[in-house]
Amino acid sequence: MNLLLLYRGPLASCNFDCPYCPFAKRRDSRAQLTADRAALARFTDWVTANAAGDTLSVLFTPWGEGLTRSWYRDALVRLSHLPHMAKVAIQTNLAGRLGWVADADPARLALWATYHPGQVSRERFLAACATLRGHGIRHSVGMVGLPEHHAEAVALRAELPESTYLWINAADGHTYDAPAEAAWTALDPLFGYSVRPHASAGHECGAGETSLSVLGDGTVRRCHFLPEPLGNLYDGSYRAALRPRPCGKATCDCHIGYVHLKRLGLHQVFAGGVPERIPAGSPPTWGVPASVLRSAARAGTPGI
Repeated sequence: MNLLLLYRGPLASCNFDCPYCPFAKRRDSRAQLTADRAALARFTDWVTANAAGDTLSVLFTPWGEGLTRSWYRDALVRLSHLPHMAKVAIQTNLAGRLGWVADADPARLALWATYHPGQVSRERFLAACATLRGHGIRHSVGMVGLPEHHAEAVALRAELPESTYLWINAADGHTYDAPAEAAWTALDPLFGYSVRPHASAGHECGAGETSLSVLGDGTVRRCHFLPEPLGNLYDGSYRAALRPRPCGKATCDCHIGYVHLKRLGLHQVFAGGVPERIPAGSPPTWGVPASVLRSAARAGTPGI
């Protein structure tokens, strides 16, 4: 069986202070960090043992920033060398040190990186992306689609290689008129999937069948957005619940959820890159070529 595990432990601290994030500049106590480290070690040991003989992919989706913690870096390196690991990835702001990626297997490690203007300079963020490219580490890059950040997004797209996919997340609580949606879609041709919630109730979803959410104590859920437990990872009780089933939530508006909604066909769009959010196909199909955007950046960005 091929399983994607979205792991989220107790970690909830972040080194950034983004105004749209409830975990901005939050600090975990020493006891909380110790508990998070122990929970991650237990999860990593379970994945390494792989008693069920599955082909596994892992996406770490911490509430906070994981790569500033040595145990997340060590876990990513360790898991990347497992023969039964298809992909291991993490959502990150790329603010942590990156020298450790040299010890990982670039065939399995991937990063889902978010650029936050105002928290880090574009030059520093791009330098981190260049480090990843230098080590052959697959990665996507993205931003939250706030109107005041559109010009910065255009500039970022112009400076990224065409081979790097730039995704845009619709900002929570923000509505986009047609011109604004078109402006963001020029940067990310898949922005339309993020800009409005997807009706999900009664529609079949891979969550709970081939994708699972795992908490630090081993509780397994279909996804992060459905609280009903399927069992526990460590006693194997979750396996009896693995099956196709319709979603019970009215709508789904987060990429890590709706990417598994079967009617959308996004597993085909992101074939081979679901954990790290990289579409399949050639870069020109991902959006406007960087050469065109460089010209647009020099000419100035239209207001949206």
